[in-house]
Amino acid sequence: MSRLRRAGVVVGLGLLILAAGLWWWQAGRSGVPLSPPAELRAGAASRVEQGAYLARAGNCMLCHTPTGGAPYAGGRAIETPFGTVYSSNLTPDRETGIGTWTSVDFWRAMHEGRSKDGSLLLPAFPYTSFTQVSQDDANALFAYLRSLPAVQQPNRAHALRWPYDSQLALAAWRTLYFEPMAFQSDPARAPEWNRGAYLVRGLGHCSACHTSRNRLGAVDDRLDLSGGPMPMQNWYAPSLVQASEAGLGEWSSDEIVRLLQTGVAASASVIGPMAEVVLHSTQYLTPQDLRAIAVYLQSLAQHESTSRASGVAPAPAQASALGADIYDTQCAGCHGDNGQGVAGAYPALAGNRAVLMTPTANLVQVVLHGGFAPATRGNPRPFGMPPYKLELDDRSVAAVLTHIRSAWGNNAAPLRELDVARYRGTAQR
Repeated sequence: MSRLRRAGVVVGLGLLILAAGLWWWQAGRSGVPLSPPAELRAGAASRVEQGAYLARAGNCMLCHTPTGGAPYAGGRAIETPFGTVYSSNLTPDRETGIGTWTSVDFWRAMHEGRSKDGSLLLPAFPYTSFTQVSQDDANALFAYLRSLPAVQQPNRAHALRWPYDSQLALAAWRTLYFEPMAFQSDPARAPEWNRGAYLVRGLGHCSACHTSRNRLGAVDDRLDLSGGPMPMQNWYAPSLVQASEAGLGEWSSDEIVRLLQTGVAASASVIGPMAEVVLHSTQYLTPQDLRAIAVYLQSLAQHESTSRASGVAPAPAQASALGADIYDTQCAGCHGDNGQGVAGAYPALAGNRAVLMTPTANLVQVVLHGGFAPATRGNPRPFGMPPYKLELDDRSVAAVLTHIRSAWGNNAAPLRELDVARYRGTAQR
């Protein structure tokens, strides 16, 4: 090669390097990231899609989005017996969100319940369940959150009573009730069962509602999914293992899938807090994942017929007459003269587990505030029940529910006026 030709090659390479450098510098100045190779871009897109699905499974947006607020920007108030907790900003804003976080920081929050700076997170963020989420799934979830539009919205300080607002008290709580762990598959079980267990115990954090809590807000693993009152909400999450409550042992897998997918099934419909779960989360899960959840839950459920109380003291005649009159006037038009309901529209009340359960919080809530199933893709126009809070006083609500719980072969304990007042919020504390 001639000297002149070699000089031309050197100059050409230099100009090419200079042009690449100028392009890189300009891209950096304009905030436009360099484009990775096509195969890496495809992998990143798949990762974000996986994370979006997992965010649905965990129902993350519900808690991290206040009514009318930007998705995932935080600020939703969560009432607890210890004060008010405000959810954090999960958008990739560098000042107020997780824009400076790494995937390791996020994994630490999910698995260990620690923030980026090492401080302990409140268990209102259910890391006690999320600790079982795999690191691969946590990384995909983080990739999805980083793909969201950045929203500059400062996090609100929690309003907790002393000493629950201190890191020292939280450290003591964690010593008693929390230890990071990984989900362990059961080799004696089918892959479908293990997938259902992973979703229910981990991202689904079903025990957060369906397991009773002690005075310090911790759930008892020995009573997992055995039902319990939902603090500050006056709703009761029924037991998923006892036949006398949810009764899943008597359901078919198809019924459970349908309930989680549409909000309604032959044996039940979801209302209250569970309606939000179906609306924002479970209706978007794949049929395979929903069936896995059904298989797992049915393996825990007791298989026995609905228990009906015996020897229940009858309601006073005056209350029975009042309740029957209110039922005929307000309820029979939809639920039938004999509590038989209308298939696909209004649930039967005769023999209904939700009617017969000993915790009566949900019954009172439905009468006072109405019952509304979620509008889902599989059931876009659900039937609902209007609220009677302004029409019926506590005595009338107690009377009509007592009538329903004792008519058409039902044999459950009567309600007292005080029970209704407590759930309405008017009882003296």
